[in-house]
Amino acid sequence: MSLFSLTCCFTHRNIVKFVKKVFGEKDFEAILQRLDRLTQDEARTTAAQILEVVYGLVQNMSVVMNGEQIHSACNPASTEYTSL
Repeated sequence: MSLFSLTCCFTHRNIVKFVKKVFGEKDFEAILQRLDRLTQDEARTTAAQILEVVYGLVQNMSVVMNGEQIHSACNPASTEYTSL
């Protein structure tokens, strides 16, 4: 184990001890649980946004490939695609 790794390990342990002493062990655990929930919520929100973007891209690609006409809900002006 390198000196840097040992220093990080001891520093992390000292920080955890300090935070537990300041906030109390129960409060510390509650904070960690809340942070974990928030992180999971953020991950789910990000995944949903990514799926929405990918779905939109697939729909647009389908429109371009089929030469269809679409009216974008985001853009008031209609967009027309024609086959090449």
